[in-house]
Amino acid sequence: MEVLRTRRLALRAWTDDDLAAYFDLYSRWAVMRWLGPHPRRVIADLDQVRERLHRLQSRHAAVQPPLGLWAVVPHEHEVPVGTLLLLPLHDAEGLTDEVEVGWNLHPDWQGRGLVTEAAGALLGIAALPRVLALTDPDNERSQAVAGRLGMADEGLTDRWFGVTTRQFAV
Repeated sequence: MEVLRTRRLALRAWTDDDLAAYFDLYSRWAVMRWLGPHPRRVIADLDQVRERLHRLQSRHAAVQPPLGLWAVVPHEHEVPVGTLLLLPLHDAEGLTDEVEVGWNLHPDWQGRGLVTEAAGALLGIAALPRVLALTDPDNERSQAVAGRLGMADEGLTDRWFGVTTRQFAV
């Protein structure tokens, strides 16, 4: 299922046919160093990648578009090179009324404005009153994307995922 198409890319659901691309993306330290609680680890084998892809697909199926975990697919490549998420946030007390936009992109595709284009388009069709971006405090590249999306830096927070993040909002 495709949620949107821009001049350079499409956002669509991840499928089982994307297993190799998913493994290529999440087996890289350059991607995984910014994701999740510590200690952060790359996906190490095919069993792990299958489990993680199926977990992503289940989370995607549990929400209504444009919410979801979307594969970023450049038109000239036709294979996913990243993930763009738009998901409700949970904190220690459970589901909140906050929504997160987030992104991961293969290192070979970074620096081309794809994440900014994809996230801007997704936020445009979602038309939500408030969206957060949560970045590792040291991830200056993701913080720059949040700035290009017009998001305001709200400082550091420990509210989400059991880690300290820098929170941006629009």
